[in-house]
Parts: sequence; C-alpha cells; structure tokens
Amino acid sequence: MADVAARAGVSHQTVSRVLNGSPRVAPDTRERVVQAIRDLGYRRNVAARALVTARSATLGVITSSSVLYGPTSTLIAVEEAAREQGWFTSVAAIGTYDAEAVHHVLEHFMSQAVEGVVVIAPQEDVGRAIDAFDAPIPVVLIAARESTVERTIPLAVDHAAGAALVVEHLLELGHESVLHVAGPQDWFDAQQRLAGWRAALTDHGAPVPDPVIADWSADRGHEIGRELVERIAAGHGPTAVFAANDQLALGLVRAFWEAGVRIPEDVSLVGFDDVEGAGQFIPPLTTVRQPFAELGRRSVELLFEAVAGGSPQGALIPPELIVRSSTAPPRARRR
Repeated sequence: MADVAARAGVSHQTVSRVLNGSPRVAPDTRERVVQAIRDLGYRRNVAARALVTARSATLGVITSSSVLYGPTSTLIAVEEAAREQGWFTSVAAIGTYDAEAVHHVLEHFMSQAVEGVVVIAPQEDVGRAIDAFDAPIPVVLIAARESTVERTIPLAVDHAAGAALVVEHLLELGHESVLHVAGPQDWFDAQQRLAGWRAALTDHGAPVPDPVIADWSADRGHEIGRELVERIAAGHGPTAVFAANDQLALGLVRAFWEAGVRIPEDVSLVGFDDVEGAGQFIPPLTTVRQPFAELGRRSVELLFEAVAGGSPQGALIPPELIVRSSTAPPRARRR
C-alpha cells in the first residue's frame, strides 16, 4: 500500500479509503490510485487484513448436495451477491440433514471465523437442526418458515403467493378448479405451495380436489400423468393441473403427449420455478418464476446489517407468474 501511495502521490490513508470503497475520495484521486494499483499489480493480503481487523470478510453457506434447481440457483445467487460486495463464501454441501451433520458444518465455519452463515434450508430436518444450534453469529435461514431463534433471520420466496397466482390465472381462464401435483411435504417450499393453492381455491369458492403428493422428479410426474390420462379420457379428469415444479410438469407433458392428450386444448398445465428451457417445452410452459438474484442479494444484505450490529427483519419476496402457451380456457368455454 505504501508503494501504491508513493506512485499515486497520495497518502496511505487515501489508498485504504479507495480499497474500502469510501466515498470520501475525489474521482481524479481515485483514478490515480486505481491506475497505480494496476501498474504495480497490487493485491490485498486477505489473511493479513483479517489479523489486523479481526474481520474475515467471509460468509458460510450451507446447502444440499443435491442438484435440484431451487437450492442450486439460490446458492449461485448468494455467492454472486457476496462477491459483488467484496466478501468470500465458504460452502458446505451436506447429503444428510440430521442435527449432527449440520452442527459439524457450523462448528467448521466457526473455526474459519466466518462472520455470518446463510443456510439454504428447504427441508424440515435442516430447520430443526439450525434452531437447535446456538450460533454466536447471525444466520440467515432461506426457508419458507418462521424462526423463533433470536440470531436466525428467515428469508424466502413467497411460495404460497406464487401458488395463488397460478390458481387465480386458471380460474380467470374459466376452469372450475385446479388439481395440484404437490412436492414432498417435508419440504417447506412444497408445504407453502400446497397451502397457497388450497387457500386460493377456497377463497374463490372453487372445489378443492385431493392433491396428488409426489417428489420433485420428472419420472414421478410421468407416472402421475399416465394415471390422469385415463380420467381425462373418461371425461372426469381435471381441466387444469398445477405441478409443484417444472420437472414434474415435464413428466406430465410427456405422459399427456404419449396418450394424445393435448396441452392446452384438453388440459392446461402450470409449473413452478421457470427453469432454464421452460419456454422451450412443447408447448412453452406457463410457470412461476422465483427471483433468485433478489433472494441472494437480500440474504447478503440481511447478514451485513446483522454483522454491523443491526436487527434486520425477515422477509418474503414475491414471485412472478410467467404466462406462456400451456394454459388456455377449457374446451367448453372456448366453444
């Protein structure tokens, strides 16, 4: 830093302000310092800085070792948001969600002196394990549930609101009701999507059929689709189906195609997530888009506020319904 200061003709303190993003530096001075840094190839020694400041500028992230779209997209968004703020992330992917495994990871983070932890916790077991761990640092829990632990800050996409958007869209098209192919009910996201679907139908005075409980896979969607085909062919099947994620919807699409059931002429179909390529389904899939970038940015903001001594409140981030060609009025209404 002394070499940079000498080359730029400024003080050591000015170089420090530039490196830390302080607004108290004139633009031309800032440019001279930045150019000197480029010329000298200067890089901050993070380990040395941590020793001096007692700050690691590192966040821990706990996530699932699965490659499911939602948790993976959330992880990427958190890492990008932290990096944009000059912070590092230490990631731990776990395959089991028992308390011992989660506590082991949290203790590992404590030994790295991370300043906060983001937990991508879509499942009940993870939520319980986090609640049972008395972390001395702030924790942002990305899960569609509340937390009663003082230093744990809940943050999530509003999955119930997303499901309500689906139901309202289909009812406005003229469908009398909507069948829900639900995700696994030990996942908070799936619980909230089912609750939002049921509440929206009830609020509109529409019949509430028994949901079909599934996992998140296209294979299971295909199996369920084959069962629904027989009901649709007999004339007493659903005219609209809401799948809890786009993979389930993909399996349904194949089952309907194999049986000659047309989307949306015979049945309207909606997914959830807006995965890459959802617009290339045949037909392009109407689905709920999760704002993963916003989720990552907000999680980092909440941690920074907590690390700085604030008392941030949890939040629900609204999703967006993306209407494509897989939904239309039922056949009776089109006539």
